[in-house]
Amino acid sequence: MAVLVGKKAPYFEADAVIDGEFEEKFSLQQFIGKKHVVFFFYPLDFTFVCPTEIIAFQDRIEDFEKRNVAVVGCSIDSKFSHWAWLNTPRDKGGIEGVKYPLVSDLSKTISTNYDVLAGEFDYNDDGEMEFNGEAVAYRGLFLIDKQGVVRHQVVNDLPLGRSVDEAIRMIDALQYFEEHGEVCPANWKPGEDAMQATHDGVANYLAKH
Repeated sequence: MAVLVGKKAPYFEADAVIDGEFEEKFSLQQFIGKKHVVFFFYPLDFTFVCPTEIIAFQDRIEDFEKRNVAVVGCSIDSKFSHWAWLNTPRDKGGIEGVKYPLVSDLSKTISTNYDVLAGEFDYNDDGEMEFNGEAVAYRGLFLIDKQGVVRHQVVNDLPLGRSVDEAIRMIDALQYFEEHGEVCPANWKPGEDAMQATHDGVANYLAKH
């Protein structure tokens, strides 16, 4: 599994569905210099854990917007599958009401470049290319800063849903560091003490806590 933290987020242009409308050549580049981005992968449309995550992000979208953060989802489904799922009522297993972009990674190149594809292509004994594993994305989440650099990533296996609260906490920690230059200790939350990244800073923090 690649560690992308500290590196530029892999570039892509792809089809997406945004608030029920198709968009071609969607790219995260549009947010450079403007917004932080939470870019997350999920395995498949019309499944079980996935809608709980996607809707959870939508239900907290105002918390992301007030932090000037764009939320973008991605799976290996087609844009037509995304559109159909977005037009399916929630009580029928759909995600109706989700407004943020859902990217189509039908070619699986985005998942591959972010190294979250649950398997890989290889050649069999006959020299034919085949896919080993599940051809879907793990539940990867990447926090990308305004310079397009990945500052945080987490990857869950397929059965394990993510915490939207933790995603927001990581945004708060990154933005606090960017504004104040202080680092954020374990379990830090806004309003709590941060510390200087020095031996004295750590000693002072530990002495107080």
